[in-house]
Amino acid sequence: MSKRLLVIIICFFINACATSNGSTGYNSKEKQAEVNLQLGVRYLEMGKLKTAKEKLGNALNFDSNNAEIYNALGVLNERLKKYDVAKEHYKQAISRDTDNPSIKNNYGRFLCDRGDYEAGELLLKQALAMPLNNRKWFAFTNIGLCEMRQGQQQLAESYFRQALQENRSYSPALFEMQKISYRVGNYMSARAFLERYLAVANHTAETLWFAVQTERVLGNKELSEEYREKLLNQFPASKQAQQLRTSIR
Repeated sequence: MSKRLLVIIICFFINACATSNGSTGYNSKEKQAEVNLQLGVRYLEMGKLKTAKEKLGNALNFDSNNAEIYNALGVLNERLKKYDVAKEHYKQAISRDTDNPSIKNNYGRFLCDRGDYEAGELLLKQALAMPLNNRKWFAFTNIGLCEMRQGQQQLAESYFRQALQENRSYSPALFEMQKISYRVGNYMSARAFLERYLAVANHTAETLWFAVQTERVLGNKELSEEYREKLLNQFPASKQAQQLRTSIR
């Protein structure tokens, strides 16, 4: 799972947790579960997986029926590459809350990542149809990624554009449109999507690689070289940096 995707998933969690506080007392098991859940998600965001696992385990001990705890454990175990465990946690989450768009979004994305496209897209489209889902750009983008993995670039593009209609600053959808624009030869569009991306997110090795290639094609040697230097200096161990080194030998 990419770092960008992980942060997005976690943001979804934080928003969900923030709206799930009940009226129970501070010392209740449910409240302690909620506190540990939010701590676990925060540690997961920081990459402190051991502590995240401890906090989420505590949360589960306090409340074994909390669907969001299983949802977070699914993401944690994906990060740990324990995919069978992650799948079981997602199944536990969805069995406890069938009307939670966050859970359906995460489990659907997970299934698509594992190659179970039909089941994954079904869950993602169910998440889209939920009236209480006010962050539909997550599901639109994940369906687009699912279609890309099946070689359906044109269909994927339509979903990324729908994601951007819902949230024009959603960086993963902007990045996917940068890539698609480059691949179809629409280089000015690729540049424009990169500019929109950089207004809300930082460069990655991938965005820099496509930026290098785009500016080369457009004949902007100075800007292309600037992007190349950034890629080599900021992400020297990336496969994109290695591709650049190989291409200039």
